[in-house]
Amino acid sequence: MKEYATEFIRNIALVSHGGGGKTILGEAMLFCTGAITRMGRVEDGNTVSDFEDEEIRRTLSLSTTLLPVEFKEHKLNILDTPGYTDFVGEVISTISVADAAVVLVDSVAGVEVGTEIVWEYCETFKLPRFVVISKMDRDNANFKTALSAASELSPDATFIPVQLPWGEKSEFKGVIDLFNMKTRPAEGEGMEDIPAEYQEQAEEARIALVEAAAEGDDALLEKYLEGEDLTAAEIAKGFKSVVRAGRFIPVFVSAAGKTTGVVPLMEAMIEIFPSPADAEPVKAQGASGEEIIEASDSGPLIVRVWKTTADPFVGKLTYLRVLSGTLAADSRVWNHTKKTEERLGNLFILRGKEQLGIKNLHAGDIGAVAKLGETATGDTLGDKGHPLTIEKPDYPNALFSVSVSPKTQADSTKITPTLTRLCEEDPTLSWHQEPSTNQTILQGMGDQHIDVALRKAEAKFQVGLNTEVPRVPYRETITKSGHAAYRHKKQTGGAGQFAEVHMDIEPLEEGQFEFVNKVFGGSISQGFMPAIEKGVKGVMKQGVIAGYPVEKVRVLIVDGKEHPVDSKAVAFEVAGREAFKQAMNAAAPVMLEPIMDIRITVPETNMGDVLGDLNTRRARVQGMETERGRSVVTAQVPLAEIQRYTTDIRSMTGGRGVFSMSLSHYQVVPSHVAEELIAARKRETGSEEED
Repeated sequence: MKEYATEFIRNIALVSHGGGGKTILGEAMLFCTGAITRMGRVEDGNTVSDFEDEEIRRTLSLSTTLLPVEFKEHKLNILDTPGYTDFVGEVISTISVADAAVVLVDSVAGVEVGTEIVWEYCETFKLPRFVVISKMDRDNANFKTALSAASELSPDATFIPVQLPWGEKSEFKGVIDLFNMKTRPAEGEGMEDIPAEYQEQAEEARIALVEAAAEGDDALLEKYLEGEDLTAAEIAKGFKSVVRAGRFIPVFVSAAGKTTGVVPLMEAMIEIFPSPADAEPVKAQGASGEEIIEASDSGPLIVRVWKTTADPFVGKLTYLRVLSGTLAADSRVWNHTKKTEERLGNLFILRGKEQLGIKNLHAGDIGAVAKLGETATGDTLGDKGHPLTIEKPDYPNALFSVSVSPKTQADSTKITPTLTRLCEEDPTLSWHQEPSTNQTILQGMGDQHIDVALRKAEAKFQVGLNTEVPRVPYRETITKSGHAAYRHKKQTGGAGQFAEVHMDIEPLEEGQFEFVNKVFGGSISQGFMPAIEKGVKGVMKQGVIAGYPVEKVRVLIVDGKEHPVDSKAVAFEVAGREAFKQAMNAAAPVMLEPIMDIRITVPETNMGDVLGDLNTRRARVQGMETERGRSVVTAQVPLAEIQRYTTDIRSMTGGRGVFSMSLSHYQVVPSHVAEELIAARKRETGSEEED
């Protein structure tokens, strides 16, 4: 593939709810420009974009695919994103490197929850965007209804049709191009006069389009007010500025499966969307403060890593966007994030899984490189002498967790590097070792997200993992002061063991643990204090009443005894351990549970069901409000009650409910719940008496 200068590049994200038609639109663009000779189908698993085994198996996109489309001496870097909400991390990463977005709205389903989510992210990154009413050839397709629903996405912008459907459903023949006031049939090459029955409707729509375009250019506005007609080129020029400002949203129509409306859409992408040089500049953090980065080959080299994947043939594949300067193959760059040098090998332009070699990537372009050592998603590469870093996007907190364990002994040695590599690829995936339950926890956005990660671990890294619902990371603490004294005495044939410890414990308001030596008169030597503290910490780690870590406790050693011959560190460790257990039981111990802040967004019709369900989960509702016709509930809920809430909320709302959550605090577990947990612990340890 040839190199393209900055002004001839367009970086465009295709976003929508799942099933909106993004993948087939990208496929149609490749077909219409001759990059492929035959169009694939999502259902057949043979599209350029969905090439992963899991994508073919599930017939849906799971990750962003780059589709470079060469059209009219320009390169359109089309970024086909997943629509399923579990994979929103891919969408955020993609939008952060795009300069514009095409939001697809299904002509039958209209605006769905995934559409609303991606629209919000487009707003966050201030992307100019088009709306495409897709699948106009489907039964029950309705342009007016879909347009009306789309118009509610943004109350601050005006949605202006730049095309009208020439027929609908099985009668959909093409589009009515309001720029040129001509019809464009399916193949999109020729233009024909508008049929008489559509003439009046087209003229009314064109007036709105021309008025919007005139607002973007004073000279055009003056010409329009004087009653002169504007040419297609003048309309496009004026329309460009108001679209980039976000005041107007152009609306297109298509049936990409039949390539209808695809060529006019690509023309509009070139004419209206900004090149990287014209797009919103990027802010970077340098040694002397913030710098504004302009996309120019003559600027300092600044490269952003926005995605990494594990390729079974070439190893790690790193996706790059050149923000400034020119990136050359077989060169050396400095990783400003990791403070290390990386040597680049061949540079690629990716088209699905196909790797097209290229010598240079110019400012604004997107490509990939294989086998970088330390570089990961979110890193900034560039010149060592000009240190700059780009802030990473904010990603939502994990909503779904599983405990993972190796299937075989061989898998156990590879579980840590495998989980680490999976999480390097996906910023919304994370893992940690939970000390309170001694489980390995893998966290993501939903059950599908986790399932895909586990299948990837097996397919790409040959690591099999079993899963189960994680144990809740409870804590134990005390509610009042307690005292205990314990003497450890052991006599054998040789030297014996002796230690006596008198201990007070009390609740600690600030901090997790405090150990204080209050022994006077030398009844216990200072040298034995570390052993006592070690014994106490050992019990705190294992728990006293239900096997969970103890926190927020101050331990005071107030007295004790030692023997000149038999006292040893191990004896005081045992005495400290047993004294702490007795003191805990005397200090009214309680269990603490994690309480989550949760924000739920659902259609108003589901509000009653959601509130009723929350009441069964020991939730405390904090507030209710309405945003753009949807109900928003904020509440605090124990983690134990919402470990599988992603599945439950989708079931309750038909997939239209979404939520976010984060840890708020720990609070005392109700006594009836604590009793069940303590009883379960006794059964596990076999300390409960047989009936």
